[in-house]
Amino acid sequence: MKILYLHQYFATPDSNAGTRSFEVARRLVDSGHSVTFVTSSAFLSSKYDLKKGWNHIVIEGFDLHVLHLPYSNKDSYFKRIMTFIKFSYLSTLKSLSLESDVVLATSTPLTIAIPALIYTKVKKKPMVFEVRDLWPELPISAGVISNPLIIKAAEWLELYTYENSSRLIGLSPGMCDGITRHGIDEKKVTLATNSCDTQLFDVDRDIGINYKKEVLGFLGSRKLVVYTGTFGLINDVGYIVELASAMKSVDNSVCFIAIGDGMEKLDIIDKAKSLGVLNNNLYILDPVAKNEIVKLLSAADISLSLFGPIHEMWHNSANKLFDALASATPVAINYGGWQKEFIEEYCCGLVLDSVDYKKSAEDLSKFINDDDRFLSASKQCKYLAYNKFSRDIMAARIEKTLLDAIND
Repeated sequence: MKILYLHQYFATPDSNAGTRSFEVARRLVDSGHSVTFVTSSAFLSSKYDLKKGWNHIVIEGFDLHVLHLPYSNKDSYFKRIMTFIKFSYLSTLKSLSLESDVVLATSTPLTIAIPALIYTKVKKKPMVFEVRDLWPELPISAGVISNPLIIKAAEWLELYTYENSSRLIGLSPGMCDGITRHGIDEKKVTLATNSCDTQLFDVDRDIGINYKKEVLGFLGSRKLVVYTGTFGLINDVGYIVELASAMKSVDNSVCFIAIGDGMEKLDIIDKAKSLGVLNNNLYILDPVAKNEIVKLLSAADISLSLFGPIHEMWHNSANKLFDALASATPVAINYGGWQKEFIEEYCCGLVLDSVDYKKSAEDLSKFINDDDRFLSASKQCKYLAYNKFSRDIMAARIEKTLLDAIND
């Protein structure tokens, strides 16, 4: 196949963002397919010397057409929307200059569907649309979108995209349900969750031990709980501050690190200062490349995945959770949904109370200090990483979906 892959936020392991598209493309190329990306510079590392406008890069055997378009999670919602619109317009023009057998468009944002739809109509090629978040349901529930006209337009675009896709991919059972409840035949929908890059994350524990000594000197002999991700409105990173505060009176042998960036970060730091946990048993650090996260997770005892009380977000397929599984690091979450269900089924971590911080601190302390339970959870993480959520399994599902779209 010649695959045109539309992803506004493509990233590599030396970026500080999810690398799903990179890993899928690598495996598609290894299977003999040709992959061409149309993307932006938003999450590419600074090692790429990009000029204004479009740039052409070859990585791991696939082509990238990269629009130099600055973007930050700290940007206002209005500025982000304008970035989405600009990329949608320019990527449409770029895409139409390229040839392919099938177009694969991956959200977010939902506006990535626009160049994909235009391409499939003009070029008469099938489209596969990958749903990473349920838009616009999620931003509406979070209160980010409230204008009724914008809501109506987004809902129309969502339905039109689903109806005009030859195949669709959902990253969780809830996302697949979110697609089919619009009247889409479930036979057209493939479940391909985020996945575990065991090749990158399954490393010798000595890497983590050395990282503690060389970088995390403040940790001492304490157990380490880490959060790696966005400090955004829906991520509820304030939870880790409350948890660290409660932990001070429960177990002083547990230390927390929150690493990342986003609109809420300064507020989180202020909250940590006010509760007296900042640089005490909670350290808030700047984002690092995925390769550095490998070392951090190797050093960690528990990896946290957090969301606020927005049920639509529980359908998410959190990258950080799958990275933790790949590194055999037990996971802890503070929300419900399908991830809660498989954590409880496979005993690969624990589910924390979303509002009772004292209880959560006690549960976390018991778990992390129970050697037998901890070791069993770590083994279950490794089992899931290799047998249920491996990159190879999910890439094979995506490859089959693309072939099915062409064969239709």
